[in-house]
Amino acid sequence: MFKFSSNTLWLLLLTATGLTYGLGESGELGRASMASVFLIFGFALFKGLGVILDFMDLRHAPALWRNLLLGWLVFVMGMILLAYWIGQLH
Repeated sequence: MFKFSSNTLWLLLLTATGLTYGLGESGELGRASMASVFLIFGFALFKGLGVILDFMDLRHAPALWRNLLLGWLVFVMGMILLAYWIGQLH
């Protein structure tokens, strides 16, 4: 994975947040296309990885702590996507 300076990563996270906000406010999510949902979750995954690995400084931490937090991120995102998918069935 790429290693950015803290300032560069912060600007990337800020940009991803702005893009996510813009997509949510555009009304595209009202149509609930799966591409929009996966794009937002892609941004969320990028942001979560940036925060966990760099701002929490777990990139060089013991694998147990790093994997617990990364696993938590993937688990929560997976459960939200599962709930969204189940909601689309009804």
